[in-house]
Amino acid sequence: MQVRADQLAGHLQRGLKPLYVVHGDEPLLAQEAGDAVRAAARAAGHAERQVFTVSGAHFDWSGLLGAAQAMSLFAERRLIELRLPSGKPGKEGSEALQRYCERLPDDLVTLVMLPRLDRQQQGSAWFTALDAAGVSVRVDPIERRALPAWLAQRLAAQGQRVATGEEGERTLAFFADRVEGNLLAAHQELQKLALLFPAGTLTFEQVQSAVLNVARYSVAQFAEAVLAGQVGRALRMLDGLKAEGEAPVLVHWTLAEDIRALRRVQDAMAQGRPLPMALREQRVWGVKEKLFERLLPGMSDHAGAHLVAAAQVCDGLVKGLKHPDWPADPWDGLRRLALMVLEHSAAAGARQGTTGLRLALPA
Repeated sequence: MQVRADQLAGHLQRGLKPLYVVHGDEPLLAQEAGDAVRAAARAAGHAERQVFTVSGAHFDWSGLLGAAQAMSLFAERRLIELRLPSGKPGKEGSEALQRYCERLPDDLVTLVMLPRLDRQQQGSAWFTALDAAGVSVRVDPIERRALPAWLAQRLAAQGQRVATGEEGERTLAFFADRVEGNLLAAHQELQKLALLFPAGTLTFEQVQSAVLNVARYSVAQFAEAVLAGQVGRALRMLDGLKAEGEAPVLVHWTLAEDIRALRRVQDAMAQGRPLPMALREQRVWGVKEKLFERLLPGMSDHAGAHLVAAAQVCDGLVKGLKHPDWPADPWDGLRRLALMVLEHSAAAGARQGTTGLRLALPA
């Protein structure tokens, strides 16, 4: 049985299941989901708790199986927590987890904490057995577009809110820009606001003065922002990646891969393949599939070739080669390459009737 993280509290109010699996790569939300299960278990009388952490290939799985079958020493009901940081139990662990799920005692609640799992891991025999024995809670990161609403909800929970209308939207957008990609720090900034200001409405000036810039960006997020035509956000991400010490070679490789994929899809379409077929052949799926569908129809063959040539020049820059027509600094070269793609993306948005650059430059 699968439950979203935001549905877990309501589910727990209706009663406990024998086993819960929390998996995902967002530490704050995973921690809160685990805390919710632990609190519900304590409220239901599961006062005795044992924790097992699988820290290597030599973990003693028999200890976990024995603990599940042992009689409780201090309470009628127990909670067993299994932490598997790697998400890979191995052959012995897979067999042990399947046996564990076959013989769950009535006085026991089990909480399994896992990292983000890929599709193959979620289809494995051990995870299928865990899911069938209880409830699996998938914890996904909060996307940028959903972050203002998430922040507003958290503010409301501590008795605070932003102003209505445009001022409130501006305040939440500013807050989201400062904490994007770092929910643990966002949680700390929210707590800081609760300590600094009384319950009620927060002004933009109060949030601006209190909230630190703790945003963390990934290279993949930067590339998606470039393809989406989000000029302000993309350039802010590029500055953040530089400040965090990210390797410019990796940033260029990610962006150049997208440019080359755009060009390959263009070539396939020139040979008569429909856009959906060309995207499948180039293994472009998910978010990038939608971004490519937005960008490609209005991109000329010349523009595609020009971007590939620019990516080749920038490849030399990040590896120490100079070019007379390009900036000497690799990060300045990456900024120029990103702006070239952003220009085409913004033009594509204008052709499709979207707001293009105006929306791409958030406050």
